Amino acid sequence: MQQMTLTEIAAALGAEYHGPDAAITHISTDSRDLPAGSLFIALEGERTDGHRYVPMALRTGAAAAVVQKPVPDLTAEEQARLLVVPNSFYAPLAIAGAYRQRFSPLTVGVTGSVGKTTTKDFIAAVLSARYRTLRSEGNHNNELGLPATVFELDDSVQAAVFEMGMEALGDIRLLTRVAWPDIGVITNVGVSHLERLGTRENILAAKLEITEGMADGSPLILCGDNDLLSTVRIPRLRVLRFGIDGAELDARARDIVTTGQETRFVIDYRGAGYPAVIPAMGRHNAMNATAAFLVGVEAGLAPEQAAAALSRYTISGMRQRIRDWNGVTVVEDCYNAAPDSMHAALDTLAGMPCQGEKICVFADMRELGSASEEGHRSVGRHAARVADRLLVYGPQSHFYLEGAKAGGLAAAAEYPDRPALAAAVRDAARPGDIVWFKGSLLMHLSEVLSAAFPEDETSQEQ
Repeated sequence: MQQMTLTEIAAALGAEYHGPDAAITHISTDSRDLPAGSLFIALEGERTDGHRYVPMALRTGAAAAVVQKPVPDLTAEEQARLLVVPNSFYAPLAIAGAYRQRFSPLTVGVTGSVGKTTTKDFIAAVLSARYRTLRSEGNHNNELGLPATVFELDDSVQAAVFEMGMEALGDIRLLTRVAWPDIGVITNVGVSHLERLGTRENILAAKLEITEGMADGSPLILCGDNDLLSTVRIPRLRVLRFGIDGAELDARARDIVTTGQETRFVIDYRGAGYPAVIPAMGRHNAMNATAAFLVGVEAGLAPEQAAAALSRYTISGMRQRIRDWNGVTVVEDCYNAAPDSMHAALDTLAGMPCQGEKICVFADMRELGSASEEGHRSVGRHAARVADRLLVYGPQSHFYLEGAKAGGLAAAAEYPDRPALAAAVRDAARPGDIVWFKGSLLMHLSEVLSAAFPEDETSQEQ
């Protein structure tokens, strides 16, 4: 980050500061990450309290520290280097908001129940064809992750793509008022977070908070195939829609064909068709790419340039990464899961050629609330139409089995823990099989994948 003074930071926080002014070039909530010129922000969490590390931070590199309560065992000089705020959790956002005002890149904000990270990466791929582009890394999409991306801004950045996640109403409102998007994108409104928000209408309201950081006349790009987003009308913004099957779309993906790890399709836009090729599998990825195409043309790229730039996309994290393990095709899709993304994965698996068995290894989908039982059952029924074998674990996983067995899949079994599941997967897989791993991140299915198919045992990415 470019330097900020402690005086500037205190003003952004609304905090009094009586210590020496200093240039800050690094913001950290980790006391182990404090190079010279650092500001340490002490966070109070469930497992540990960052206030315990304030003395060490001030003595080993931090110029100052942000705190929300008294810190014992400090000298008078160290006490003077504290910035006291009501809640230090929001300090990174406040500082990032002040820092963001220094720059004026073309900015895109992306949210949605599923697909937002993939869509963010597609958008970055398209914009990078014309602009030097910054994007949120991984899932840096919350009150701590988004500021970390903002602090990467400098005068060389011409475009920035910020992912915005949420757990409750009001979360995206905070993020969008730091990012101030020129273009907003909502990928869909599903049932993720239904446990917290109660209804899909509340989830829609939470996602639409992204518009509160957008100026009048800005383009808001929505999925026209989604039942709720297709009804959104916001007169002060220019609403555009992408999709595949929707009735009124500004950009439509058609003629979608997946071969290997590549998907080819045509984007219909303003009466013309633009061929596109993406290094990702499935209809849902064609949908995500079409959203990025619309962002590209709104950002000034020619339609053919935006379509061609989709091929620049690279998969981040464990999102349908495919590797070969001793003749077994392993699909690492462990990052997250919701009914929409599970069904999309199964549709993609259905279209993959396979010399052996198609094996699904699924863990629970989290935060579905009242939609959890039927959500898991519906995925199980879908798996019965696609897979030869289904192996699951998690408190809700028996609902997968109920759906699978109702759909006629006899080879379906539940396991009590990750080690037992890993052993069963390793025992079941044979050369020629495809093994697809998917579940919510908090289920730690990646540990099962690593135990069953270690990367150092003749594994190579395809």
